[in-house]
Amino acid sequence: MNIRHVLLPALAALSLAACNQPAPPATVDAPPPELGAAVDADPHSGTGSAQPGITVEAPWIRLPPPPAVVAAGYLGLHNGGAQADRLLAVETDAATRVEIHEMREEDGMMRMRELETGLDLAAGAHVELGPGGYHLMLMEPRAELAVGSRVPAVLVFEHAGRVPVEFEVRSATGQGGHGGGHGGDTH
Repeated sequence: MNIRHVLLPALAALSLAACNQPAPPATVDAPPPELGAAVDADPHSGTGSAQPGITVEAPWIRLPPPPAVVAAGYLGLHNGGAQADRLLAVETDAATRVEIHEMREEDGMMRMRELETGLDLAAGAHVELGPGGYHLMLMEPRAELAVGSRVPAVLVFEHAGRVPVEFEVRSATGQGGHGGGHGGDTH
């Protein structure tokens, strides 16, 4: 039997199970900026911006059960600028690659698909990447993920460019280290 015939269905089942978990309450370590205001990129706060318009809120990764070959990543994106933008890619040394995915119901079934051209962000739009909807899939995590640890990454936008962020690793229930993932960085 070909190993692909065993691994691909198992990977798909694990991914769907991880994506259908209820989302924990989102937290932002800093107050949201005024629309269109730039925020200095601060990977420890979970909020950052490359230029006026794009704001990143509460990036986190769900700790996968061992020996999972994927991990799900979530965050909020706000485009307060006057121009539409698109999240094209996510780069990190913590995984072989990161894919941008969408979950949607089709014919009574939840289906997941990769957004190969990226995720559109209309001017003024807020898009939440969370369980059961848009999300990131970290394929073949290279780093040892542990609750409370931080995973550096770069979000690559079509117009805003490269935005550095740090994802906090949280448990399957969404609880992080240092007070459950709420409040500021204690380091």
